[in-house]
Amino acid sequence: MRYDLVDLKLFIAVADAGNVTRGAAACFLAPSSASLRIKQLEQHLGVRLFSRHAHGVELTRAGQVMIEHVRRCLAELQQMHADLAPYAHGIKSQITLFANSTAIASYLPDDLAAYFRRFPGVRVVLEERLSIDIVAAVAEGRADLGVVTWSGEHPQLAFAPYREDELVALVPHKARLGRGGKIGFAECLAHPFISLRSGAAIHTFLVGRAAALGHHLDVRVQVAAFSAVIALVRSGAGLAIVPRSVLRDQPLRGLDVLRLDEPWARRPLSVCARRDGAQLSAPVQALLELLTTPR
Repeated sequence: MRYDLVDLKLFIAVADAGNVTRGAAACFLAPSSASLRIKQLEQHLGVRLFSRHAHGVELTRAGQVMIEHVRRCLAELQQMHADLAPYAHGIKSQITLFANSTAIASYLPDDLAAYFRRFPGVRVVLEERLSIDIVAAVAEGRADLGVVTWSGEHPQLAFAPYREDELVALVPHKARLGRGGKIGFAECLAHPFISLRSGAAIHTFLVGRAAALGHHLDVRVQVAAFSAVIALVRSGAGLAIVPRSVLRDQPLRGLDVLRLDEPWARRPLSVCARRDGAQLSAPVQALLELLTTPR
């Protein structure tokens, strides 16, 4: 490749400014130098990136394709520097931990706080994923550990109990739903839902359970956090199905918490790691032991 990062940054700057002179100034280059760099970039790629007109420049179709790639490349480079920065400031190890939305919203924050008190020099990259994706990531080595809701086996992974949890129906008290403190999922489907955003593990799971019954979730509002779900249910906007664990520290006035009368409502959480434990680093092994120590 006969172009460098300066050329790519200049390309972005000119495209954003719609003008070579302003783009050059943003990159601390003279307009003549910027024009030459853009011309050479086009020659190396064999395509015109800009169409010129009296008031400036605009991207050609080829330029529109390229700019998306360049933005991603530069973003990845910036992320690389961000990921390396902690090591320059004394961080000695990094753990990649994938977990589902239930674990992240309930138990993991306290457990990670305890871990950091013992290992302040370790950095943990925590990402939310669906359980099925977490299992695949740990098996492939893209994550060190995973916290999942998983009832099966995997030839490459070992699973250890983490916490017990269950899904419950959260309904406005004035709705007077359920009987004997329980409610069936089919009855819930007759009402509008308050849900986490599409892509959240629990949202995807509930959509699948509704589809298995030949129904769909009537999602009235989607939000980013369980606290917002709880507030909206209290307002009467709809009902929600949430892990019981996320209700531990939440005020429940004006709400009824009903047992979900379904065999799949019990949702035990497990920690998964590769079976070859000898390949785990000492910090990863320490976190695994903390998470799987019986409470």
